[in-house]
Order: sequence, then C-alpha cells, then structure tokens
Amino acid sequence: MSGLLALLDDVAGIAKVAASSVDDIAAAAAKAGSKTAGVIIDDAAVTPSYLTGFKAERELPIIWKITLGSLRNKLIILLPLALLLANFLPQAITPLLMLGGSYLCFEGAEKVLHKFFPHADHHVEEDMDIKDPAKLEESKVAGAIKTDFILSAEIMTIALSAIPEGAIWVEALALALVAIGVTLAVYGSVALIVKMDDIGLHLAAIGRWSGTRNFGRWLVKAMPIVMKVLSFVGTLAMLWVGGNIITHGLHDLGWHWPYDTIHHLAVEAGHAFETAQGFAEWAVTALIDGIIGLAYGLLLIPVATHIISPLIGKFTGAKAAH
Repeated sequence: MSGLLALLDDVAGIAKVAASSVDDIAAAAAKAGSKTAGVIIDDAAVTPSYLTGFKAERELPIIWKITLGSLRNKLIILLPLALLLANFLPQAITPLLMLGGSYLCFEGAEKVLHKFFPHADHHVEEDMDIKDPAKLEESKVAGAIKTDFILSAEIMTIALSAIPEGAIWVEALALALVAIGVTLAVYGSVALIVKMDDIGLHLAAIGRWSGTRNFGRWLVKAMPIVMKVLSFVGTLAMLWVGGNIITHGLHDLGWHWPYDTIHHLAVEAGHAFETAQGFAEWAVTALIDGIIGLAYGLLLIPVATHIISPLIGKFTGAKAAH
C-alpha cells in the first residue's frame, strides 16, 4: 500500500508539473500572439486581394488552400528554423526582426506613396489578363502563399522574441500554438469578410422580415467600406509595427536614444492624461513609431526599386523582382 501511495504521489507530482508546463506554454503563446497583432492585421488586409476575379463558389476553397500553405510555412519550415536560431544563433534574431520590420516599413510607405501619387503596376496589369481559370487560381494561391511566407516569418520571429527562455519543447509548443492560432484567426476572418456580401445578398433575397432584408442590403453596401477601412488599418499597422521593431532593434544593438526618447515622451503624455494614462502612452508610442516607420520606408523605396529589385531580377528573372 505504501508503494502504491508513493506511486500515486509521483503521478500527482508529474501531473502538477505537466499542468504547470501547459500553463507556461499557454501564457507564452498568448504573450507572443499579442505581439504579432499588427502583422496579423496586415495579413488579413492583404489576403482578400488574391480572391478578386473568382466566382463566389471558389472563394472558400482558395482560402482553404492558402490556409494549408500558411500552416506548412509556419510549422514545417519556419518553426524549426526559429528554434535553431533561438538555441544556436540567438544573436541573429534581432537583425532578422529588423529586416522584417524594414519590409513592413517599405510596404506601408509604398502603399502611402501609391495613394497620394498613383502609378501603374505593369505586373498587376498582367495579372488582370484573361487566363485559364484553373491556372489563374493556381498562380494566385502560389502568390498568396509566398506573400504569407514573408509575413509568417515576421510573425514567428516576433513570437519567438516574446517567448521567455525555457525548455526547447515548451518554446516549440508555444510557437506551434501561435502559428495555428494566428493562421486560423487570419484566414477565418478573411473567409468571413469575403463571404459577408454573399450573406447580405442571401438575406436581402429571402429574408422573411423587412428588417432582415434591409440588413442584408446594408451588408452589401457596407462591405466595400469595410475593405477600405481594413486596408487603411493594415497600412497603419505595418508602419507602426515596423517602426516599433526598428526602434527596439536599435535599442537592443546599443543605440538607445530613439527608444528612450519615445518612451520618455509617452510617459510624459501619460502623466498629462491621468484618467487614460495607459492609452495615452500607447497612442504616443504608436504615433511616433508610425512616423519613424513611414520615414524609414520612404527612404527604402528607391533602394528597393533601383538596387534590390534589379539584383533579384538579374538572378531570378524579371517577374520575381516584382
């Protein structure tokens, strides 16, 4: 009996450790997931553009294909690479984060520039040419998965930097939870967004009550506005998150002035608004980070256009440079 009690006590101890580990994994995943919010918004804002021109019945299958590709990107390719970096080359994480932040700043600044100074994109015009629907769908899915890879790499790197150091299996499970949760959140939201107008049409056509039909018509009219707002928020998120990553990276690399100055201004703003101190600090930080991200991104545009793009085109072909 004493041996049995000892065994049960050991089992109970193992269960407590396991429960504690589960809590650690969940807490790490939640913390890491919250840090990726800006990139998630950007991902959700970008993806619907790949569904333009397809029949309504193909929208959900295409989203499902992109979702599977995104999970492969995160779980099969990026998660092992992230763990290798964290355990064997941790000093590379900050430069990689800053590289991803630079991409976000560039992309956000390019969208702002395009908004105020519209210009034609020849590769976009080529995509609008009539093609075989199956081949067009295949190329669109492949393009979406490639774009997702860049954003997923940024998400996984941000998540990794936010996860406290611990056992490698805890880090792996936390990253896997972030990868799965973020992917389902992004593409679940995208599926809901792109089908909302169909839901509105359905309600407007068969609704029993006038209020239901009016709501359906309102949904149809509201979705273009929702898409514009989502695109606007996605651009702001790219600039804010990108600028924040750059200032934090410079701080980690030893140049503390930008980060310390922003922090000081945010604290001063918080003291001026005692009833909403936390929001004031966040708003000032996000605003300044966004301005830095926009300025840095505008500087990167000629570099990407005249140096990086020709180099990529030289080694991989002109279309890849786009």
